[in-house]
Amino acid sequence: MGTFVGHILPGLALALLGLWHTINTIRAYHLKGSMNFSARFWYPFKCPLSKLEHLELILIFFISIFAIAMQVLDFPFLRFSVKLDSFEHATMFLHLAIFSGFTLLVELTRSSETLLSVSAILAASVFGQELFILHYHSTDHVGLEGHYHWLLQLIVFVSLMAAMYSTSFPTSFPSSLVLSVSVVFQGCWFMNMGFMLWFPEFAPRGCVVQAADDDSGGNMHGAVLCRTEEASLRAKALANLQFSWILAGILIFMGCVCLNYARKSTPRQQSIEYEQLHSKGGDVPIAITSFKQTRP
Repeated sequence: MGTFVGHILPGLALALLGLWHTINTIRAYHLKGSMNFSARFWYPFKCPLSKLEHLELILIFFISIFAIAMQVLDFPFLRFSVKLDSFEHATMFLHLAIFSGFTLLVELTRSSETLLSVSAILAASVFGQELFILHYHSTDHVGLEGHYHWLLQLIVFVSLMAAMYSTSFPTSFPSSLVLSVSVVFQGCWFMNMGFMLWFPEFAPRGCVVQAADDDSGGNMHGAVLCRTEEASLRAKALANLQFSWILAGILIFMGCVCLNYARKSTPRQQSIEYEQLHSKGGDVPIAITSFKQTRP
């Protein structure tokens, strides 16, 4: 993962997964209402082909297995890599594969009612292990690169807290929405790190990317070095602004989706309330008529 491609591809996958969950979480809340809403850690892919219902879990599982192979095998020579940081990155995907694989088996054996809480715990463990490995990473991220990774840990911490809360209180819509949004944020931040830390053209003013080619595949490795303390402080301040701007963009998207579904569900809700009021109003004349008939 310590390459430009190693940040862009996982980041894009996380961002798409988070968007999928954000839209489906908001949609489920507006369709079911606050009383019937329940948090989900995966959403079925609804299409004419019933076999694709578990597409999300299948993709997560096989992408995780592929990512593990890419980390522990030295391509194109297909020999084991003994780099410690590669095993750490592979461990992150291992927990993702455990969650998706277990949940897929639960759904295929139709045991979701009894084992749903176990899947939720495994989902929370994915973020817990990610935060643990990021915090105690064997690679000493210092300077600007360390600041970007520290900000990433903040996002993962929010994901962990939201996942734990959703596991304990599955009817909480805010925690489910925060979890989905934080996954989008993780993906966007991964991609932003790939450009800012491994792409020389995006290096902040006064800083330079020390790039090196990987012998195994020509992937670009690098670390940003700032020539002066002033340049380092300016680069970190720019990273903070990027953090806030990316979050603002995600929240604007989330707000637009909420407004869109609220606009669609309002006429339906008003129709239901009108029907209930009309049915209650229709009982009044019957009651009055019955009362008159009982009078002497």
